[in-house]
Amino acid sequence: MKKTVIMGATTNPGRYAYMAAKMFSEKGYDFVPVGIKQGKLFGKEILDLKEKPQIKEVDTITLYIGPENQVEWEEYILSLEPRRIIFNPGTHNPSLMAKARKKNIEVLPACNLVMLSTGQF
Repeated sequence: MKKTVIMGATTNPGRYAYMAAKMFSEKGYDFVPVGIKQGKLFGKEILDLKEKPQIKEVDTITLYIGPENQVEWEEYILSLEPRRIIFNPGTHNPSLMAKARKKNIEVLPACNLVMLSTGQF
């Protein structure tokens, strides 16, 4: 199954990144949580974003990091060579979107939760 990286993962149930992880887990999708806060999400350890963990065979990165905080992680995000990046509401970043497109990475300004709910993922 295609691997999705949840960038900005958190154990806080009030955050959309948490809700996305829950939906991925419930629907049986393979996901890798990456964030700055440690913990477990639905049986998966959150990888430390600060360590820029190398993750192989990434299909999708779904972003839950605001554009003001993305600059620090842009190179890392692009280095994972995903097929696509989903820019969830509040994460739209024209600069990163353009860089991704130049690397032939599909850019989707969309809501991951809606995509999962409606079978468009």
